[in-house]
Amino acid sequence: MSNAPLMPKATAVWLVDNTALTFDQVADFTKMHPLEVRAIADGDAAQGIKGMDPISTGQLSRDEIEKGEKDPNYRLRLGESKVTLPPAAKKKGPRYTPVSRRHERPSAILWLVRNHPELKDAQIMRLVGTTKTTIASVRDRTHWNASTLTPMDPVTLGLCSQIELDFEVQRAAKEKPVTTTYGGATLLPASETTRKEPELEPTEKQRDDLNVDAVFAKLKTIGGKKPDEE
Repeated sequence: MSNAPLMPKATAVWLVDNTALTFDQVADFTKMHPLEVRAIADGDAAQGIKGMDPISTGQLSRDEIEKGEKDPNYRLRLGESKVTLPPAAKKKGPRYTPVSRRHERPSAILWLVRNHPELKDAQIMRLVGTTKTTIASVRDRTHWNASTLTPMDPVTLGLCSQIELDFEVQRAAKEKPVTTTYGGATLLPASETTRKEPELEPTEKQRDDLNVDAVFAKLKTIGGKKPDEE
């Protein structure tokens, strides 16, 4: 039997609302972090989750709770649960898809290829229970029914669960190399914006041209004087 109660978060909600146990005691019993239990008490977590009474399921007794309320260092002991869960059977081989659902696999493959291109063929095969040849034909649009295929969520079709899909997507995201994206233009440093351009020294030809222009300007000034001004 597992050393954690059924629905640990719902059990923690009930214990926080109905007992005087400390956060550490609740966290130890439900195998949660004390900060998460504190967040439940503050209303920051587990909002909308209905508390589950562990006494009604036989996982905890009233005497056990009273012992914990009297002694903050006491750790609650999980009782024998009245609910018996069947052992999870290990899956071997490729995923089995019912005959009634097999014609929907190409639509699910098309949905996965379009919405999660990072998924590998092996991951799609695990999710949908198909073959690499079928995946390639859907991806290359060479499938015999390619013209009428419409992408459909495999979770909606019942070919896989949302947890399985999320797991494969997260796994593919971790294996995919991170690409550097363009972050936009940046401002120039102050050393660049405040730097003064060096003033260029005039060449010898430019100095001669300036002297000639000055002489002509002076001659025009002298020649333009009136007789009474001379």
